[in-house]
Amino acid sequence: MRIFLISMLAVLFVSGCTMQQKEVQQPNIIYILADDLGYGDLGCYGQTKIETPHLDRLAAEGMMFTRHYSGSTVCAPSRSVLMTGLHTGHTAIRGNKEYQPEGQHPMKAEAVTAAELLREAGYVTGAFGKWGLGFIGTAGDPNSQGFDTFFGYNCQRQAHRYYPMHLWHNDQKVLLEGNDFANTETYAPDLIHQEALKFIEENKDEPFFLFYPNVIPHAELIIPEGEMMEKYRGQFEETPFVNSRPGANYGDEEFNVSAYFSQPEPRTTFAAMVSLLDRQVGEVVAKLEELGLEEHTIIMFTSDNGPHQEGGADPDFFNSNGPLRGYKRDLYEGGVRVPMIARWTNTIAPGSTTDHISAFWDILPTFAEVADVPVPEEIDGISFLPLLRGEEQKEHDYLYWEFHEQGGKQAVRKGKWKLVKLNVFDPSNTRFELYELEADLAEENNIADQHPEVVAALNEIIEKAHEHNADFPFEGGK
Repeated sequence: MRIFLISMLAVLFVSGCTMQQKEVQQPNIIYILADDLGYGDLGCYGQTKIETPHLDRLAAEGMMFTRHYSGSTVCAPSRSVLMTGLHTGHTAIRGNKEYQPEGQHPMKAEAVTAAELLREAGYVTGAFGKWGLGFIGTAGDPNSQGFDTFFGYNCQRQAHRYYPMHLWHNDQKVLLEGNDFANTETYAPDLIHQEALKFIEENKDEPFFLFYPNVIPHAELIIPEGEMMEKYRGQFEETPFVNSRPGANYGDEEFNVSAYFSQPEPRTTFAAMVSLLDRQVGEVVAKLEELGLEEHTIIMFTSDNGPHQEGGADPDFFNSNGPLRGYKRDLYEGGVRVPMIARWTNTIAPGSTTDHISAFWDILPTFAEVADVPVPEEIDGISFLPLLRGEEQKEHDYLYWEFHEQGGKQAVRKGKWKLVKLNVFDPSNTRFELYELEADLAEENNIADQHPEVVAALNEIIEKAHEHNADFPFEGGK
């Protein structure tokens, strides 16, 4: 009997150790995705006109990535890449393909997402913000793609407006009090933010994955009057943005949800919105500290693509690209290189900076390794968990992007070289631009004519990286 009890105690001890080890291997994961925030829009990345103390603190306590790339240069494909670990030559969603009356082209049921992997590993999963990968009830619905809870905008068009008539909580439409496209009382980012904080509170005792695709600072430029506007009012010379498009302004007849509100103070408003985003990140960090979770939580912050020029936004005034060329919808560095900060107390060295070349398709394998679950075969991403731990890191052979608008664009980065291929849909007018990024970060000097052998080698990579997708054809124009 005594031997039996000793054996049982040994089993329980080993089991308890195993459970403790599993807890250590499964930190909470928070991934905050800004919308159209440029590489240079944060103080820690060189911004001088907008204050971002909370994000600057996050960088000081963690790691700044100087060569991190988004999945695409627009919203939906960038998120598809993020969720699947597949670059735009392989991922299912390769463009902003709209559905009516609401939603975008859905991801397929067979897609394997980061949320699904983490849920299988025992994580509670929640998404709060903008989705854009499939309407309610389709295979691309966030609840069908691994998220236990979703709250926010399912549709990207609806997310053009910060005072929408409704948001979605899973499959339930949530009407917003006081919003009827004439009156503006409920600011959606505030409501979404409170739900994200509530998710942390409610799941503090078990591993959770919080995906927070914040809609700020995407156009339209609008924010409630108050502290943030007063902070910047009078600091900038303003040129009012006037949108004469029918239905653009609140109170217009036949309101157009896809348009953008006229804004008399666009620079002030943009700065205020970025500061609000910064404060929201600070409140997420404060919630972790309040609950004693800061040492057991990985936080990552980045943006889905480069800065936009819509709704009165002025990225040149704010130097939103930093030293980079291009904006949203470009495959130059300014369209796809994004700020990226990671903090993991007692694991990531505080105040560290890395020039490791990484991209959105690395997020899925990184999270899978953190959670100790198998990574799907034939993905394009490489886990950068070793980098976060200060260990030897595997490098990419190349990075690839394609963009299905503006005549078709493709780009590949391999080491110091960057090849941009333009007018892909018109072979008679296709143009190659080659840049040596280490010497020409701003992509000012096209040296394709000087290195035809490099152009040929990189174009061969481009041809092999793209696989046909019947839902998003890349031949003959779209």
